[in-house]
Amino acid sequence: MLGAIAGDTIGSMYEFRPAPHKRFELFPPGSRPTDDSFLTIEVARWLLDGGSLIDAFQACVERHPDGGWGGMFLRWAERKQREPYNSFGNGSAMRVSPVGWAFSTFDEVLLHAERSAAVTHDHPEGIKGAQAVATAIFMARHGSSKDQIREAMRDRFAYSVEMTIDELRAISRFDETCQVSVPPAIVAFLDSSDWEDAVRNAVSLRADADTQACIAGAIAEAHYGGVPEPIRSRVLRYLSHDQRTVCERFETRFLGRVQPPARR
Repeated sequence: MLGAIAGDTIGSMYEFRPAPHKRFELFPPGSRPTDDSFLTIEVARWLLDGGSLIDAFQACVERHPDGGWGGMFLRWAERKQREPYNSFGNGSAMRVSPVGWAFSTFDEVLLHAERSAAVTHDHPEGIKGAQAVATAIFMARHGSSKDQIREAMRDRFAYSVEMTIDELRAISRFDETCQVSVPPAIVAFLDSSDWEDAVRNAVSLRADADTQACIAGAIAEAHYGGVPEPIRSRVLRYLSHDQRTVCERFETRFLGRVQPPARR
């Protein structure tokens, strides 16, 4: 899940200050993990320790009041609501990456992706966005090709992922819904040459940069065999001791720190 956190951190400065091209600075001053990373870590903690994901998310908002929370999610958390709010925003997809690593069967991945989404994003599109991203990660870590992942996104989730990143860049717009923002984030991975290129593709869409880079980085981590070590080391320094501990525990339990061989 470091791929998701790294993508989020790299994209954090470009959400409302779009990068003019792919050759942007990876970590300009002010770069930081946002709500994408914080909730990803809480999903990992939930998979490790169990408990209430609702309580975990709401406590996370209290710990990080300046986390860049979406308006509906923030109101849900501050009001201590127990029911979801029928969202189809991409918040469900940005936090799901640990699910793609934690289970050994496709059915388990789909089930837990839905569970991780439905505490807030119980709209069918919100659940589908989480399931699609978790599925892409699951397939990538099990050696599926990009063509196989593209086919699954198209046939199982009805996502349009046929355009190139250059074609998408020409028509891209800021939209935080799953159905509009998740497919281009997946294409950012599909049309990449390595992990960094996937994240640069996502940011270059000049849209929801942190979340789309989070999604692309998560899938690319599974496909390319990890996050480049200099980027990984730098991103870990942005996290608190508790957050790093959760990441380390998750990797030890579910990844064994053994990544698949790097692929192109």
